[in-house]
Amino acid sequence: MKTLTRLFLTTAACSAASSTFAFGPASLPVGSHYPVGAEGIKGASLPPPGVYLRDYNFFYNATTVPGLPVSANIFAYVQAPRLIWMTPLEVLGANYGMDVIVPFAEKDIRVGGLRGENFNLADIQIEPLLLSWHLKQFDLAAGYAIWAPSGNFDFSAANPVKALASPGNGYWSHMLTLGGVWYPDEKRTWSMSVLGRYEICQEQDQSHVTPGNAFTIEWGLSKSVAQNVDVGLVGYYQQQVTKDSGGIAPSHDLSRIVGVGPEISAFCSKLGVFTSLRYVYETDAIARPQGQTVTLTFTKRF
Repeated sequence: MKTLTRLFLTTAACSAASSTFAFGPASLPVGSHYPVGAEGIKGASLPPPGVYLRDYNFFYNATTVPGLPVSANIFAYVQAPRLIWMTPLEVLGANYGMDVIVPFAEKDIRVGGLRGENFNLADIQIEPLLLSWHLKQFDLAAGYAIWAPSGNFDFSAANPVKALASPGNGYWSHMLTLGGVWYPDEKRTWSMSVLGRYEICQEQDQSHVTPGNAFTIEWGLSKSVAQNVDVGLVGYYQQQVTKDSGGIAPSHDLSRIVGVGPEISAFCSKLGVFTSLRYVYETDAIARPQGQTVTLTFTKRF
């Protein structure tokens, strides 16, 4: 997950010379809020007017941190219920909507001889602006969201792994979203989706580090193989575009992650529930863990 970004690379030199980590209080790595891989097939398509509950379930595991000279084992599970309200009100020809995400996170991080584990409320996302266009061969979406530091954040200089295992990030951020889905054929059995996000991070209160801004692209290519069943290939690219600043010794590495994998999605008409399951293997990483993600999502209209 992106909350584990730039994991321990700022202290690689210290850890190579010692059996324990020697972090300064303000050198703790921090990262942006958005969990890359949250969306996949038709990820840039918003639903028609109505009230929806979407439940994201993220499972992340990594045992590789490029450049880290000691062993690492990282596990994270995040359950993120999202309440979406798309209204019939039109703005610039688009349906106007809003949503809120209240996530809960469990993390278990082991690096060298240190361990941090926690389960608690994570940082809440409030998205007061959602715009959705539905055209004949295209779906388009745009949005603006705020991430609030509502989650538990344990800033510990003695055991910095505890801070990395905290469900919250300890700072505010703003996120801009823009994307689209193209249906090449008249029956819309094929789809190509691209969803971009840009996150602007504020200062972390306890460490006084301001994380660098992050740019994310999530894409998907899918085909309808049966009624209400799609299969396809998805992937993501997330790049830190500005350096961390503030604090005593913030990381100057620009983190990056690239992942790709399959997805299947289906709609159960009897239950009125849309379900998607995707697996993404991360093929390249800089200044952050490299692992694999499984995402199971349920969406129900009310």
